[in-house]
This record gives sequence, structure tokens and C-alpha cells, in this order.
Amino acid sequence: MNNPVLRTGLIIVAAAIVVGLYASLFTVGQMQQALVLQLGRVRSVLNQTGENKPGLYFKVPFVDNVVIYDKRVLDLDLPVQTLLTADRQNLEVDAFARYRIVDPLRFYQSVGTIGLANQRLASFTNSSLRNVLARSSRDAIVRTDRADLMNEIQEDVNQRAKELGVQIVDLRMTRVDLPAKNSSAVYDRMASERKREAADIRANGDQAAATIRAKADRDVTVLLAEAQSKADQMRGQGDAEKNRILAEAYGKDADFFAFYRSMQAYEQSLKSQDTRLVVSPNSDFFRFFNDPQGRPPAAGGKAGAQTNAAP
Repeated sequence: MNNPVLRTGLIIVAAAIVVGLYASLFTVGQMQQALVLQLGRVRSVLNQTGENKPGLYFKVPFVDNVVIYDKRVLDLDLPVQTLLTADRQNLEVDAFARYRIVDPLRFYQSVGTIGLANQRLASFTNSSLRNVLARSSRDAIVRTDRADLMNEIQEDVNQRAKELGVQIVDLRMTRVDLPAKNSSAVYDRMASERKREAADIRANGDQAAATIRAKADRDVTVLLAEAQSKADQMRGQGDAEKNRILAEAYGKDADFFAFYRSMQAYEQSLKSQDTRLVVSPNSDFFRFFNDPQGRPPAAGGKAGAQTNAAP
């Protein structure tokens, strides 16, 4: 009777011991830092500065409470907001921040949770963005002084973030654009400017083309005139040479020359299938038809006869 009771009691005691040990033990990782709270009062801070190493720790069960925070860099994505610059330009700014919890005790006392810390840091960052960028021009924000402005904003936010026990390690603007309406207007103006430049380029091109075309036409006219002049000159020289040769040939054999010229005349004048010549048969044109020697016919021939000839 006593053995089962004793066994049950031992099991209960062992279970209580196990539960007590489980409730009294906790671990702090390499990338974590912890606060040990005793009835709401902070008893110790673990793994904050490296004095307390990460590992296994004890606490009073059901009396102490442990709050774990991450030691790594945390992300803070800011909503896109519209800012007015010093030169009265509206800009849409999209930024982000990276921060680290450097004082977990102050962090716990001021905000307590990551979500509330993100809200407070977003408020600080947006306020600093508005104040700093409102004193700068659009060109300075977009091109010339962007890095210096971001450093100034980061320093300002860090001054206010000390109250939360955090440190801003990086703050950047990922995108700086004009609002949609302004972007459309700027795009239309740029398109108009490009069209005007294109029209100027086309006009200059047309003028250059007309100049080149006129020069080419002038050069063609000059070349044709020079070629025609040279052709006429060469043709004249050829005719003169031909006449000289014909004269020499005539001087060597006048009868043969007369016969050759008559044959050429017959070839040129009797080409058609039905050639009609109204001449006298005794005409000098047909002297080689009447006599191979080309002697003139005897007197008394009929004048005005019609002669049909085919080539």
C-alpha cells in the first residue's frame, strides 16, 4: 500500500524538479541580448557589452522574467512621402534605415517592442527628412549633395534615437522622383524639346542636302558641258580627218572614189521594200546602172520616167 504512494510521490517530486529546472534555465544566443526582470524590476542585462557571454543562465522560476532582444542590425522601411524643396519642387522620397539596439535597458524602458520602436524611428526620420530636404534644392538632393544630406539626416536622427537606446547605422534614399503629374509635365516638355531639336536637325539636314544637291547638279552640268565640248571637238577632228582621207582617196583614184560614193548613196537611199524615185533614167545618179564605168548616157533618153527599185 505504501509503495505505490511513495512511487507516486517520487514521480510528482521529480516532475516538480524538472519543471522547476526548465523554468529556471534560459539561454542567450551569440546574436542576442537579454534583460532579466524580477517582478517588473530589471535585475541584470546579459550579453550587452561582451562582459556577459552568451550561454546558459539561471533565473528564479515564476518570479524572474527574461526579455530577449536581437543584437543584429534591424531593418526600417519608411513609407514614400512627398517633400517640398527649397526651389519649390515637389519630390517623392522613398528611404530606408538600418539600426541596432545598443542599450537594451533604455530600449525596454522607452518603447519595449520592435514594432513600437519602428513607429518612433519612422517619425523621427520623416521629420528630419522634411526639415533637411526643405532647405535644399532639387539638384542638390538628386545629384550634387545627396551623400552629405543623408549624413546630416542620419546624425540628426541618431541624436533623437539615443532616447530609445538604438543607433542608426545606415540611412539612405532609395528613390527620389517627381510626382506623377509633374513627371508627366516634365516628360511632355522633354518630348516637345526633343521634337523641336529633331525639327532643327531635319531642317539643317534638308539645307545641307539641298546645298549638296545643287553643287552636284552644277558639277553634272559642268561635266556634261565639258564632255559635249570635248565630244564636239573630237567629232570635228574626226570629220576633218575623214575629209582629209576622202580627199587623199579622191586624189589617188577619182573614178573609184566616185563609184564608192555612189554605192554608199544607193545603200542609204534604197533601204525600203518599196522605194520610189521620180528621176530621169539618164540622171547622173544612175550612171553606174547604165554603164559600169559611170559614163553619162547618150543624148535622147526619156526624161521624167518613173523608176521602181528594190534593195
